[in-house]
Amino acid sequence: MIASVATEAGNVRRFAKDQLLTLAKLVVENALQPIVEIGTGEVFGYESLMRGHERLGFNSPLEMLDQAESAGDLLAFEQMVASRALAKFSAVPNFAGHTLFLNLDVRLIPHGDQLLDTLLEHLRKANIPPSSVCFELSERFDNTSVPEFAELVARMRRSGFKLAIDDFGVGHGEMKLLCDFPIDYVKIDRHFIAGLDENPRKRHLVRNIVSFSHVLGVRVIAEGIETEGEFLACREFGVDLVQGWYIARPSTLLAELKPSFHHLQDVGTARRSSQSLDEILIRRQIELLPTVYEHEGIDSVFDLFRRNPQQSFFPVLNANNEPRGIICEAPLKEFIYRPFGRDLLKNKVYERSVANFVERAPIVGLDADAERLMSIFANMEGSDCVILTENMRYAGIVSAASLIRVINEKQLQIAQDQNPLTGLPGNRAIRDFMQDAARDGDDVRHLCYCDFDNFKPFNDHYGFHLGDHAITLFAALLRRYFFSEGDFLGHVGGDDFFIGVRDWTREELTEILDRLLSDFHVDAAELYSAEDRAAGMIRGHDRQGREREFPLMRCSIGVLELPADLVIEDIQRISAEIAGIKKKAKESESGLALEVFGGYGA
Repeated sequence: MIASVATEAGNVRRFAKDQLLTLAKLVVENALQPIVEIGTGEVFGYESLMRGHERLGFNSPLEMLDQAESAGDLLAFEQMVASRALAKFSAVPNFAGHTLFLNLDVRLIPHGDQLLDTLLEHLRKANIPPSSVCFELSERFDNTSVPEFAELVARMRRSGFKLAIDDFGVGHGEMKLLCDFPIDYVKIDRHFIAGLDENPRKRHLVRNIVSFSHVLGVRVIAEGIETEGEFLACREFGVDLVQGWYIARPSTLLAELKPSFHHLQDVGTARRSSQSLDEILIRRQIELLPTVYEHEGIDSVFDLFRRNPQQSFFPVLNANNEPRGIICEAPLKEFIYRPFGRDLLKNKVYERSVANFVERAPIVGLDADAERLMSIFANMEGSDCVILTENMRYAGIVSAASLIRVINEKQLQIAQDQNPLTGLPGNRAIRDFMQDAARDGDDVRHLCYCDFDNFKPFNDHYGFHLGDHAITLFAALLRRYFFSEGDFLGHVGGDDFFIGVRDWTREELTEILDRLLSDFHVDAAELYSAEDRAAGMIRGHDRQGREREFPLMRCSIGVLELPADLVIEDIQRISAEIAGIKKKAKESESGLALEVFGGYGA
């Protein structure tokens, strides 16, 4: 049976060889797969994918394209597929606010002008701006080795098209493309996304791809996301856009395409705060500079600099209000001060528009934290600003001076959150540490909640001065044992403390905590009178007002271990588990209890 099906497919394929283009017009369809903003769930665009190849006996669209190439029909075939994709895209509600991603076969580069001419005509008729189309540069072959490639890219940019590197990480010459050409997006190949949440090597690679891409002003798309864990890991590392079966499968039916996937905002968390401290501070420092559009004539830029003499650069946007970079005054001065230079720039024959003078600048979303923004800025040598986006559209810029003000204000806010008695960070910093640690699964993490036993009767009996002394004594012991750069100490309030460490073994941590508890028990006993110390207890009132005997004060510590590769968004789940472990620690003889989150990996 299988052999007969294979034979039938082979016969169809042989028959289709001479009539491929004619038959393809009858059976080939375009499916659209949503590409979604990772933070909001809003659909940003669609990738056009070919369907129907199997009806002509081909195992994949690539096989069909190879057949069209050998028959000399590749250009006509791709023009047909692209025109149909545009027709379908123009039928999508609010298509003008979205982007259509089209694959560009490297073998068509020598015929690029013909392809673009046809495409621009279709766009004109459909009233679609070229900035709504992004060409994905296939990495099956080395694009940069084709002589006509540089000029084709230059024309694409002049026309307003966007460019993406497809299958980033497994193809040819991706780093050359990033270095030498104005790329807008990199699409990280599925190979690096599969199992990302459980593979430390992949996590390290993806984190760094996102980092250097943003420094270069390039946005990052993760393709092939199939699980919630992969999605959460991508969100943790700052990926901008996602696509894959976890979000939505490709569909040839427009009625099946959703305008948004807002449930993605709540994936992995029961409740997410609307704005972080960093975002609040950054929003205060945003400068809403006037902008120019890449398709505008250079005269508009001269006018802008004339009206803003103190400004040396302006952000450049495409027709969709997405940032493309900045235009600086310095390069234009070469023309201004040359004889007839300004007239030359405005000469239509010379064809110099704003797009010819765009310089790269770091581009990142408003939800990035201040330290990440500062790192991006520092790594982009000579950059005038970081361009900020909201929902992938221009939101403003921040300068170096603005970023310094953000960092200073953040440090001031953190200082104000410190406990005045111990000088340790308070609840806001503790919450931020827990959130960051929960999202970073590269190492084992331990979250320790410390609570004094029998503190209230001691404080009532001896007074708050000795009570405060016991608290500062414990804080001093914490600093003695946890002093490494990655260690975090916090003061929840009263007699409750928090310890957070990364990359410690369970054995190392329990040894240190045992010593901490022992030292505190000895030092706390010295705060009692000799009589009470000899008796090993004091009389006092419990929380219900009943008089009874209380043992000497000690500390209990409940420890929650988050194994490597485990990523958690909902810190409420962490807090609930710590509460249960803390109760067990109080009931234990040693005062110490350690459990692995949810029994994961135990």
